[in-house]
Amino acid sequence: MKNLFRTTAIALVGFSAAAPAFAQELSFWSWRQEDRAVYEDIISDFEAANPGITVNFETFEATNYNTILSTALAGDAGPDVMMVRAHGGLEMVASGGYLMPLSTESVPGVAGFPESALAAETLRSDETLYAVPFASQTQFILYNKGLFDQMGLSEPQTWDDLIATSEALKAAGLFAFGNGTGTAWQAETIATAIIASVIGKDFYDDLLAGNADFTDPRYVGGLEKLQEISAYFPDGFTGLDYAASQLLFTSGLAGMFAGGSYEVANFLAQNPDIEVGVFAAPGLAAEDPKLVGVYYDGGYAGNATTEHPEAVLTFLNYLTTVEFGQKFANELGNITPIPGVTFENPMLQRVSDLNQSSVPYIMLTNFRFGEPTGSVLLQAEVQRMFAGQIDAAGAGQAITTGLAAWYAPFQQ
Repeated sequence: MKNLFRTTAIALVGFSAAAPAFAQELSFWSWRQEDRAVYEDIISDFEAANPGITVNFETFEATNYNTILSTALAGDAGPDVMMVRAHGGLEMVASGGYLMPLSTESVPGVAGFPESALAAETLRSDETLYAVPFASQTQFILYNKGLFDQMGLSEPQTWDDLIATSEALKAAGLFAFGNGTGTAWQAETIATAIIASVIGKDFYDDLLAGNADFTDPRYVGGLEKLQEISAYFPDGFTGLDYAASQLLFTSGLAGMFAGGSYEVANFLAQNPDIEVGVFAAPGLAAEDPKLVGVYYDGGYAGNATTEHPEAVLTFLNYLTTVEFGQKFANELGNITPIPGVTFENPMLQRVSDLNQSSVPYIMLTNFRFGEPTGSVLLQAEVQRMFAGQIDAAGAGQAITTGLAAWYAPFQQ
């Protein structure tokens, strides 16, 4: 009855463009410590347009954020507005009834968002949206464009081209890739960035339709190619952590880096003089579709027990506007799902173009709803494969067996 009252009260409040009649102070939590200055600027714009609402932005360390947020919400001490994760990460808080249910009636701006963006912030059990999606991330290969130009190298169009490019960089005394897998999650990003095109979109379609698992020859073949290309990773790469991997690339010691669109801003911050290019890793043949991995990594949610539901909805609606989305793209360098935003940064436009030929970042989007998660399994098995403890077929079997503990289609 309590949850029904909350839902009804929120629906009755709806969305009003007018500012509330009395001062209301909102707390807004995030794990994006590095984005504080931009968010404070965005909040200033919002407050100027909505007199009477004050938003206090507070950030927490990203690794511990989920625990901090869940603990606070369970203790009825959570913020009014909060950043939440997507997919399985969303379900951790939404399933507990802590988040304000949203709709196109209460937040009209989400009506034009891509279906994949809304799915990322929708609870599967009740098919209800609980957060306004804020950005997509793309997994691909980044490269040192100045170095490539200097050496007469171009973006590879086939797998053999990628090997030849790697050989050329190695012959020049450089590492072809700066990546290491000492930080476990890097094993997952590397796999998607490098072999999505080799595996092919048909596999992902069959997987999601329940007609394939990770023992499929297409997936195993991709893992075999990943093992092949690892010969061009740095010496001792299995012990190389994320920060050291980044440094190899930004210092010019490595020509390529398998990672995400979020790397670009970090690389430029570390070395403003580096010219970064991006491309989708090729398939086996030139005519194979060049695929990137795409996912939505979070959203803005309202607290179901907030004392200021009208102000929260006013703020959430603002976070769907082109005004906000344009600043989000321009200042934070992220691809926003908000329709009507133009990407003034050529790099963002390039990423947006690559996203038109993509597959889901599958372990995050579809296999983080139970334990062990697909991400944990893939990371562990890729590390074992690189260490020579298992072959590609064994890795695919171990991932499938692990997921069968909770994923019904693999229990047949």
